[in-house]
Amino acid sequence: MSFDPQLATIRFGLGLGPQHDLPRSVDALLVEARATPIHAIAHFPDVRPTMADIRQATRDRRAANGTDQEDAVAEKSRQMRRAMAEFRDQSMRAHFARAVDAPTGFAERLTAFWADHFTVLPRNGAAYHLVSGYVEQAIRPHIMGHFRDMLRTAGLHPMMLLFLQQSQSVGAKSVFGLRRKRGANENLARELMELHSLGVDGPYSQTDVTELADLLTGVNYVAEKGFRFDPRGAEPGAETVLGVTYSDHDSLANVEQALDDLAAHPATAQHLAFKLAQYFVADAPDTGLVQAMADAYRLSDGHLGTMVEQMLDHPAAWAGSPARIKSPEQFVASGMRALAVQGTGLLRSNRRSLRLILHTPLRVMGQPWQRANGPDGWPEIGTDWITPQAMAGRINWAMQAPRHLMKGRLTDPRDFVVQALGRFAAQDVIFAAGASEGREEGVGIVLASPAFQRS
Repeated sequence: MSFDPQLATIRFGLGLGPQHDLPRSVDALLVEARATPIHAIAHFPDVRPTMADIRQATRDRRAANGTDQEDAVAEKSRQMRRAMAEFRDQSMRAHFARAVDAPTGFAERLTAFWADHFTVLPRNGAAYHLVSGYVEQAIRPHIMGHFRDMLRTAGLHPMMLLFLQQSQSVGAKSVFGLRRKRGANENLARELMELHSLGVDGPYSQTDVTELADLLTGVNYVAEKGFRFDPRGAEPGAETVLGVTYSDHDSLANVEQALDDLAAHPATAQHLAFKLAQYFVADAPDTGLVQAMADAYRLSDGHLGTMVEQMLDHPAAWAGSPARIKSPEQFVASGMRALAVQGTGLLRSNRRSLRLILHTPLRVMGQPWQRANGPDGWPEIGTDWITPQAMAGRINWAMQAPRHLMKGRLTDPRDFVVQALGRFAAQDVIFAAGASEGREEGVGIVLASPAFQRS
């Protein structure tokens, strides 16, 4: 393997920027990734209001209807909605501030990958602002740890339970099931197998899904009480999943053991290795690279840091030029890094600027903030991002955003093309940047160029 600092920053990070030194080795990338749990709260605000606050506000509003407290309670509810909107905005500012301030952005790329792997979506507007907190609590601390820990924290997180309607799942023969004449909901069980561990083509059957769904009954989340395992909702008796029988002692320990077994399964190693290699290296990654990563996962008891290190040490990870199409978020983040945008400036941006620079462009490009189409997250094939509307959105951002971000302090395009693309700047882009009529046009040409769309 021949380490390439510029390729490392573009392929594994979030792009070149004049404010950042190039990494000197693979170890520099690994140090950055290992440090992210320590800095998990950097730039990140406290999550308020909580789901319990929201539920209580709803009850207060209903109770106040028709009373002399109705106006006061309605105003309190409006204040809460404004607080939720501000939290969403501040979370977005924090996300992109980290992206532009990070040495390479490798840790942010890893966090984004796993957040997408464990996609959650709010069931209603009241939960929208809680998605970022879920990523900080359940994903970021584990990106270089054991996958079983992430599978537990993400798979059993309140946001996942709410999204996949686990609160509606009870054993048909449980105390609650007999009383309510209801049975198990298979949403969580299916996604844990199909998306989160074994893969859509994994070695499981519908019977395995049904048995895992029964095993998960009893797992619940109540806003006022938090996460809990309630035996009254658990299906009595033993369940057998993938040939392993879990005792008839209904408990959270059985659930956690089943998740650990999914994490340790060979199919999980292959599924995660392929997805990770695809995300960073190529839409159709080298089979030797994938196998080496899967082997590293298995031999390390599912340690993600070891699998990542194997990826970075493999020659296939460094072959060729940047080829993967950047997602809209990657494109915008790398554009701001190339422009030398500072995180402190993003954190101070007002709502209008946030809409102009981030919210609206990302939606037009096909990646609205934390609004994937379903539990399978964003497209895994880079070319899926290339549609006429999405490309128009990228070009518009390239031509308009730099002026707003830099407020007239744009770099000479002849310097910017090297600043943004390094040795991957094609001659036609260098010529076009130098021949542009003004700095805005020249910088926009570089950001809109095909080379800048790739990582």
